[in-house]
Amino acid sequence: MLSQLAVFGAAFAALFVGHQLSDHWIQTDRQAARKALPGWPGRIACTWHVATYTATCAVLLVALHLAVALPLPPAGTAAGLAVSGVTHWLIDRRWPLIWLAERTGSRAFVRMGAPRPGHDDNPTLGTGAYALDQSAHYLFLFVAALILAACA
Repeated sequence: MLSQLAVFGAAFAALFVGHQLSDHWIQTDRQAARKALPGWPGRIACTWHVATYTATCAVLLVALHLAVALPLPPAGTAAGLAVSGVTHWLIDRRWPLIWLAERTGSRAFVRMGAPRPGHDDNPTLGTGAYALDQSAHYLFLFVAALILAACA
């Protein structure tokens, strides 16, 4: 039987890889462009992205279960995936992350690397907003893996 620490490490690795695949390969351009829009168009795009994101993470966890008998307690797995999915949706709507950044003194950091208004600057992945987005996702992947391991 794997220790809870081993389950945590394996689950975190699977969730992290699932996150990277889903955010950078599986997410469509349309989802990426629309998921932060106000109203239903943004909510729908974000929901589709998070559905494929959560499914990808689940597939990788099941692959670990089949390959190395990683314990996947149903309640812990469902709870971990739910925490990851719900928080991913909130973070990707962008306004909650910007709201938090502004209240923690990171307003300028959010705009770092973003195109300047009225200029033809090229946006990059190296923006402050992207760094905050990814670090928030990693925090909740950690929490999701903890939940899964605690139930193993």
